[in-house]
Amino acid sequence: MLTILHRDDALVAIDKPPGLLVHRTALDRHETEFAVQRLRDQIGQPVHPVHRLDRGTSGVLVFALDRDTARTLSDAFAAQQVAKTYLAVVRGWPAAEGVIDHPLQRQPDDAEWVDPRAQLLPQAALTRWRRLATAELPIAGDRHPTTRCALLELTPETGRRHQIRRHLKHAAHPIVGDATYGKGKLNRDFAALTGCARLLLHCAEMRFAHPRSGEPLRLVAPLSGAFAQLTATLGWTAAAAPWLGASRADNSG
Repeated sequence: MLTILHRDDALVAIDKPPGLLVHRTALDRHETEFAVQRLRDQIGQPVHPVHRLDRGTSGVLVFALDRDTARTLSDAFAAQQVAKTYLAVVRGWPAAEGVIDHPLQRQPDDAEWVDPRAQLLPQAALTRWRRLATAELPIAGDRHPTTRCALLELTPETGRRHQIRRHLKHAAHPIVGDATYGKGKLNRDFAALTGCARLLLHCAEMRFAHPRSGEPLRLVAPLSGAFAQLTATLGWTAAAAPWLGASRADNSG
């Protein structure tokens, strides 16, 4: 059963587990499990995805329950009217806080056909981060006998595809467990040491105006499973405490 964070007559939000695709794509034809299908079967009515989370990313995922609401919410996401907070474990110790302001070349959707001769121009992209905790692990790197890692709170100000993952790679702080933009040896060694092999990226919170009432809606998906256990293993329980509680939805804005 999917964990439902919020449900009313216009929308439903779930805590997506890592490894679950949002919907069918041409790149994963062999897959038979999708969040759209599972949620539809669980609540007994059609659902419409209004944004995406990467397959390996966990956390808040919002669906509309009718097409008008889907358009309204999709427009809100496109216009950057949805505030999002992510948590990630990265290689290295970034500064206490900062901004990655680095344009990213547009990546088309899986179902979008793009002329191979077309030039996909870079798009403005901005991600803010705040460092919550650090650790040094007995994992040998290229030049050092140990590896530093950090827990970050991230706020993407724009919504480019794979933005956080690509920005952190650009900043030389790739996300641990990222098979596409990360470091393969680090991912394998980290999993062997900690027992945590997933992409360590989690959408912990979203805030937006309800599409019907206009009232502020806040959705929170706490850390759970292997990610939550990792915070205890690395001594980060206090730093991660705001994100280790119960899931919730409220109108606190």
